[in-house]
Amino acid sequence: MNTISLVTFFVATISVAIFTYYIVSKMKKSANEIEEYFTGGRALGWPIVAGSLLLTNLSTEQLVGLNGDVFGDKALVGIAWEALAAFAMIATALLFLPTYLASGFTTTPAFLEKRFDKMTRSMVSGLFLFGYITVLLPVVLYTGSLALITMFDLVLPIWVVAAAIGILGSSYAIFGGLKSVAVSDTLNGIGLLIGGLMIPVLALIALGNGSFFEGISILGTEKPEYLRVLTQQNLDGKQVSVPWPTLLTGMMFIQIFYWSTNQVIVQRAMAAKSLAEGQKGVLFASSMKLVGPLMLCLPGIIALHMPDLLIEKQDQVYGAVVRHVLPDWSLGLFAAVLMGSILSSFNSALNSASTLFSLQFYKGYINKKAKGFEIVSVGKKFGIALALISMLIAPLLSQLDSVFQYLQKVNGIYSVPIIAIFLLGILTKHIPAMGAKFGMLVGFVSYAYFVFFPVDGLHWLHMYFISFTWSVMVMLLIGYLKPKTQEEIEKSDERDPAPVDMTPWPRAKEASIGILSATVIIYLLLSLASA
Repeated sequence: MNTISLVTFFVATISVAIFTYYIVSKMKKSANEIEEYFTGGRALGWPIVAGSLLLTNLSTEQLVGLNGDVFGDKALVGIAWEALAAFAMIATALLFLPTYLASGFTTTPAFLEKRFDKMTRSMVSGLFLFGYITVLLPVVLYTGSLALITMFDLVLPIWVVAAAIGILGSSYAIFGGLKSVAVSDTLNGIGLLIGGLMIPVLALIALGNGSFFEGISILGTEKPEYLRVLTQQNLDGKQVSVPWPTLLTGMMFIQIFYWSTNQVIVQRAMAAKSLAEGQKGVLFASSMKLVGPLMLCLPGIIALHMPDLLIEKQDQVYGAVVRHVLPDWSLGLFAAVLMGSILSSFNSALNSASTLFSLQFYKGYINKKAKGFEIVSVGKKFGIALALISMLIAPLLSQLDSVFQYLQKVNGIYSVPIIAIFLLGILTKHIPAMGAKFGMLVGFVSYAYFVFFPVDGLHWLHMYFISFTWSVMVMLLIGYLKPKTQEEIEKSDERDPAPVDMTPWPRAKEASIGILSATVIIYLLLSLASA
């Protein structure tokens, strides 16, 4: 990276920090220290909610991992990760968010304590923390480091870059709280949207020898099979990463887990200043997921038409494309944008992990009489420890072929039981706490068994669905044999006054129908183009 690139990188990165500090200082502050630190004082408007949701999700594990999978598949089946995310976000806006906000929950597992019992909440909080420590945080650091090293030809060990990202990201989460995380997410999101969309545009121009439209023409006429979105095998006869039948089984449920129950995501929506603002933010982010494949999938498809790119393993595809198409003067700016997306996912997960540990385990078991400032202090210390552990694990992931597949597969170990009890907790009332615990155990053990002893010919998303189904069946059976009493149901239905205005957004259903229709049209058009 040349001097100009270094200067623009540092100027852009520091500017985001300064603007974040200025914006946060002007926002309304809550007198409740816990609410202020962990939910941003419930003062977020819909643009901040949407921006934070998008950038928390969109990071290098998506840019690097999903583009790598598309390249390896030689098909556009990976678009399903974005398309079905839009569906799940609609469920969040219309069903889950009103439930969470109605009782002023700070964490998603808090709903489970109200619905079942404290032990159920603790078990789910523990599963979330397990996922953040072993999967999400290390993967973000690893893919971020790999992308920066590949794109900018850095002669540095991956652990050095991972440590630098970890230190910078944890400073936002640990010292600034959710407000700083959400505002910096939104500012970086603007840059990532612009920069991320530039890459496929410039790549198409390069593919068309200077003509954008010629590049599009090449995609549609030379090997149009690469654009297939509904298939089970690629051109080499190998199973693709997302065979189309999985869209009808595990894919939808893994999306609902991520967008509707996952603390690191839903915490942003729960910080909205009203239900209407939260719904607008979630649905706007949902509509933007339909633009996501342009950044997360298209560069991988374009790379298939560029045999001159030197690619040793598929997770290097995105970095190779960026380095090939970006002029030298812009590398620093794009590095800053990319750094912003890495920091966003890292600091968001760190903040959510600190929230779960502080409110569930420290306040719930270790020091029940802890005051607000003590809980926040413990949350900060836990965040520092978690950041250090993630920096140690991240370099070990370099031994994997596909980090995106690793991320999704291991996620299932803890997400199968979580999504099962959340869904039945919201949709039914008669299942007792014992049913939730047995359901979690069945989901956890069955999916872990499939991971370590996979069934030949059975895709892991089908295994996810089977484990989910078994978990639900066990819970329903226990609910049938030993249902909650009417008194217990009435107690779990008791609600404290909502901390925000619960008037829903009047156009929420219309917006949802529009997003669903647009998704179907995109699939139809791509299916016709690849026929």
